[in-house]
Amino acid sequence: MSIRIDGVVLLDKPAGMSSQGAVTAVKRAFNADKAGHTGTLDPMATGLLPICLGEATKYSQDLLEADKSYIAQVKFGSRTDTGDAEGQIIEELPLPAFANDVAIRTALDALLPKFTGPITQVPPMYSALKRDGKPLYEYARAGIELERAPREITIHSIRWTNVNWPEATLEVSCSKGTYIRVLAEDIGNVLGCGAHLIGLRRTEVGHLNLEQSFTIESIQQGLQDSSAYILPVDALLQTLPHLTVDEQQAKRLEMGQRVPLNLPSIEALVRIYRATAAPHNFIGTADWRSGVLHPKRLISQAN
Repeated sequence: MSIRIDGVVLLDKPAGMSSQGAVTAVKRAFNADKAGHTGTLDPMATGLLPICLGEATKYSQDLLEADKSYIAQVKFGSRTDTGDAEGQIIEELPLPAFANDVAIRTALDALLPKFTGPITQVPPMYSALKRDGKPLYEYARAGIELERAPREITIHSIRWTNVNWPEATLEVSCSKGTYIRVLAEDIGNVLGCGAHLIGLRRTEVGHLNLEQSFTIESIQQGLQDSSAYILPVDALLQTLPHLTVDEQQAKRLEMGQRVPLNLPSIEALVRIYRATAAPHNFIGTADWRSGVLHPKRLISQAN
């Protein structure tokens, strides 16, 4: 029988596993009754996949909105139908001629200003975006190409960390909704020889990073002390300002009532704690407007 477990597991997702498959594996490992992830990683990709258990699933949307960082391996000279190594090669193009390694690096560095800051991307057909209730990848598998509107994204930083021509490694920090596959393809198109992604590793999601994560094998083998792998629910929300309320105010919030506070308002989403000892003092989030707390997402208290 599954049990209620509230918290966050930072998984280092292996290659070949879908994000939903990773959720199922973690849920089964902890015998948890409820689990979800905070944003899909392609099966080919590895790296940080925060998995929410129990009440933490209420806050998964907050990380969907967060910035992400990746290390991407790009191969120049060919394009695939999916934009990555899982697809079929649809075009091979001649590589530019460079005099030496310095010339290669100079040419690659010269591309990056075009892909820094606010830019637009056309979402790939092989994606989970939906059209008429059906994901685009289903149309793509049926050989149907649909028009997609460009979307605005932001590349906060981008640099080459290693070049072994015709392959190169890219480090990217970007806004939500960025497709690294498309970024690789677009860079290849500007260089005139095409490109596709041959490796991808996510290193950061918001304020969470890969160094804090665990492999599914280590979780499955070390469950004598499962608490070592589970962060508290509010681990997802550490970038939000926080407020502490007394017991009476906490009970009012839990009943969905607004609570006036005799404090200067900061007009923000805040995390709320009751004035008792951790770890069970987190109440949830509230909008703090004009000196009044408006409850937003509250956790259900365990029976």
